[in-house]
Amino acid sequence: MIKLRVLATAIAAAATLGACSQENAPSEAIRDATDKVVEQAAGKQAPKLAKGPLAPRDDCGSIEGATQFRQTLSRAVKAKDVDALAALVAPDVKLDFGGGGGTPELRKRLAENDVLWAELAELVDLGCAASGDGGIVVPWLFEQDMGGRDPMVAMIVTGEDVPVHETIDPASPVTGTVSWDAVELVGGLMPRAALQHVKLADGKTGYIAADRLRSLLDYRLYASSRDGKWSITSFVAGD
Repeated sequence: MIKLRVLATAIAAAATLGACSQENAPSEAIRDATDKVVEQAAGKQAPKLAKGPLAPRDDCGSIEGATQFRQTLSRAVKAKDVDALAALVAPDVKLDFGGGGGTPELRKRLAENDVLWAELAELVDLGCAASGDGGIVVPWLFEQDMGGRDPMVAMIVTGEDVPVHETIDPASPVTGTVSWDAVELVGGLMPRAALQHVKLADGKTGYIAADRLRSLLDYRLYASSRDGKWSITSFVAGD
């Protein structure tokens, strides 16, 4: 099977090479407000939820220690502080499905590939779910029932009112919008295309900006408490 790391990289490349609409780019203000969102989830004030059936939710506020851990993680990621992040990682952290793992290996990968910082920054904005063993997983999406969709072609539209174009031309007419919902690639990924051909939940087809699509098997992060200390136990992509 095609590994998701290749898929995720291809989508990122497509978005970089294509002329995507600036109004659809992720807002830096969202990342700057991450700590506030986590505090809201802890019950200090009710969070405003994005619209869409798969909009990120936060189900971790009631898990002891999880909120403080996520705040510390958010600050480390925002600052790209390797030492601070390493302090949050379990010594045996899992990094891939080929046996790669451990704190030294994570340090090495972060130094060699700045894309990993971008992946972490994206994750902290995508909600949190209880993992079933007392731990947590981000993004929230990864623990949700996707109705048996094929993870190799299913994508999540990440955003509200994301335009659906009539053709692959970004200047083509907009036929509708999608907010935080699942779609499926039609004919596979087009690595050099700024827009991807997708089938919507209602069965119609159209074209959506590649940088607004996230694979079901993209990066996810698991964390749990060991002897009273919260640590990242897994940071992987693929299947």
